[in-house]
Amino acid sequence: MDQRQIELIEKFSATEPELKELWEDHQLYTKQVEKLMTKAFLTPTEDQTLKQLKKQKLENKTRMVAMLDRLSA
Repeated sequence: MDQRQIELIEKFSATEPELKELWEDHQLYTKQVEKLMTKAFLTPTEDQTLKQLKKQKLENKTRMVAMLDRLSA
């Protein structure tokens, strides 16, 4: 997320609970991905988890950007 998007999230999250939830989920996914990425070796289960987290994070970001576009238009 770029700085402008983060500022918009901070601005609208008080009045848009869905946006706030998406942002909190995005931060959680980011932390989980970073934690797995620090490992030197991933088990097959961890690798699958990492792929799923990245997919969820991308879907989440897509929804947030669409919502921000709608709110800031």
